[in-house]
Amino acid sequence: MSADLLRVLAVDDEAPALDELVYLLGEHRAVGDVVAAGDATEALRLLSEQAVDAAFLDISMPGLTGMELAAVLTRYASPPALVFVTAHDDRAVDAFDVGAVDYVLKPLRAERLAQAIERVLAARGAVSPPPEETAHAAEIGAAEVIPVERGGVTSLIRRDSISWVEAVGDYARLHSDSGSYLVRVTLSTLESHWAAAGFARVHRSYLVALPMVTGLRSAGTATKVLVRANGQTPEVELPVSRRQVRELKDRLVRDPLRSFRSARTD
Repeated sequence: MSADLLRVLAVDDEAPALDELVYLLGEHRAVGDVVAAGDATEALRLLSEQAVDAAFLDISMPGLTGMELAAVLTRYASPPALVFVTAHDDRAVDAFDVGAVDYVLKPLRAERLAQAIERVLAARGAVSPPPEETAHAAEIGAAEVIPVERGGVTSLIRRDSISWVEAVGDYARLHSDSGSYLVRVTLSTLESHWAAAGFARVHRSYLVALPMVTGLRSAGTATKVLVRANGQTPEVELPVSRRQVRELKDRLVRDPLRSFRSARTD
């Protein structure tokens, strides 16, 4: 194997899923060797014999879960880059907390897995982030209708159906009237594109649709913004960072008052 090619570990307790993952990884031009394991115990045994550059982990496995295995791997002297490959979109926060470079939803698509490999290369300093990934994020940010995937099905949700957005590493979770969806775009990208559509950054982790806000509440020295229930998304209180409080009050209270006074004098 060329020294420039990646050696990667694939871990999944379901044989068909593992076979597919191994095949797709092996097809990528940057991957030279793929080591397969059916569970975390086998994965740790293999890693005791040879190091890998990246580990592609299922989450739900008997014994040690993929998340628990990842926590072990982060303690290695030279930990591999971590990519989670799962059918569940509700563990992304935990995945990025443990240091994952990507979070890939099943069913697998070759082009999506290729993007994860490019992220591994970028994390190792081998390449810059792929331009198509940046373009994809910009398209989502500029769109009024956002394509989302869940269980292999792509649905379209309207931006005006979204009440708030949560940062999940390099992803964002959209909370809409039809449920919550994980999309591959940063909160900063959405903030820059959606401000004119009535969205405001209230915290490093949250973006809210101002028409969905019912009020602000002081809690000691902290400030909370109240976002009303919206279909399948329940009512929620979100923290407001100190530097965002004044701007949020301006947009919620002072700007509408200015518009009202201006209309009365016309």
